[in-house]
Amino acid sequence: MTDDQQPSQTPTGPDRRTALVSLAAVLGAAACAPARQDRSTAPTAPASPSTSTAPPASPSSTASTSAASGPAPQPAIARTSGPDIVHGPRSRQEVALTFHGAGDPAIARQLLQVLRTHQARVTVFAVGQWLQAEPHMAAEVLAGGHELGNHTWSHQQMKQLTADQARTEAVRGAEALRAATGTAGWWFRPSGTLHSTATIRAAAKAAGYHRCVSYDVDPEDFRDPGAALVRSRTLAAVQPGSIVSLHFGHQGTLTALPAVLDGLKAKGLEPVTLSRLLRDGA
Repeated sequence: MTDDQQPSQTPTGPDRRTALVSLAAVLGAAACAPARQDRSTAPTAPASPSTSTAPPASPSSTASTSAASGPAPQPAIARTSGPDIVHGPRSRQEVALTFHGAGDPAIARQLLQVLRTHQARVTVFAVGQWLQAEPHMAAEVLAGGHELGNHTWSHQQMKQLTADQARTEAVRGAEALRAATGTAGWWFRPSGTLHSTATIRAAAKAAGYHRCVSYDVDPEDFRDPGAALVRSRTLAAVQPGSIVSLHFGHQGTLTALPAVLDGLKAKGLEPVTLSRLLRDGA
C-alpha cells in the first residue's frame, strides 16, 4: 500500500511561482494515493511547464538560521542520478519522518508544536498549491529547523499523466517552493505512487531533482485508521535508516505523534531530516 490514496487537492489561485525548502506544516485533504484507489475524478491537464528548470539552489540564509545547528549540507546522493531513495544507511540510529504537506494549517501548527516539544526534526514534502494558499506555513516549518521538499504542484496521480503533464507538476512544485523560500530544495516525492517511473524521473530531472524519494515505513495514516494503529504500525516497522511516510492533515496522526516520538526514543532512534539521514549516502 502507498500513502498516496486520498483525493487530490485542487486549490484555486493564480499561476504564480511558489517554492519551499525545509520541512513543514502540511498535509490533509490532499494526501497521497495510487490510481487504483484514487477517489477523485481523472486529473485535469496541468498548464504548460515553466522554462525554469535550473537545479535546486542551496537552502536560503533564512532557512539556515532556523535550526539550532543549521541545516545539513547537501548530501552527495542528491547530486547523482539513480533509483528511488527508499531508506537511509542502516548503520546509524537515525530515522527520517517525512510528512506529506497539505491540509488544515491548524493541524500542521499543532504537529509542529509536538515536534518542537520533542526536539525532533522532520522533512515535509509540500504540495505547491498548498504552499500558495498558505504562504506563511513555509516560514513556520523552517523556523522549527525542519526541511521542505517538493510533492508536486497539485497532487495528481502521476502515473496517469503524460510526460508534459508530469513535468509541469514537478516544475511548478519546485517553483512554488522557490517562491516561498528562495530555493526549490533537494528532494522530490511524486504523488499518487510509491515508486517512480521513467516518465516521473524525467519530470523530476527537468525540475532539477536527481532522485525521487520513497519510503520503507507506511502506517497508512491517510486512511485514518486511528491513532493507536498509526503508532503501532510505525513502531513495528521502523528500523535504523527508515524513511517514514506520514501526513499533516489528519487528526489521528497528530494524536499518535507524541507516542510515536516516545517509541522511537525508547528504541534509541533519533528523528532527523532527510538530508541529515542521507549525509553519507543511502
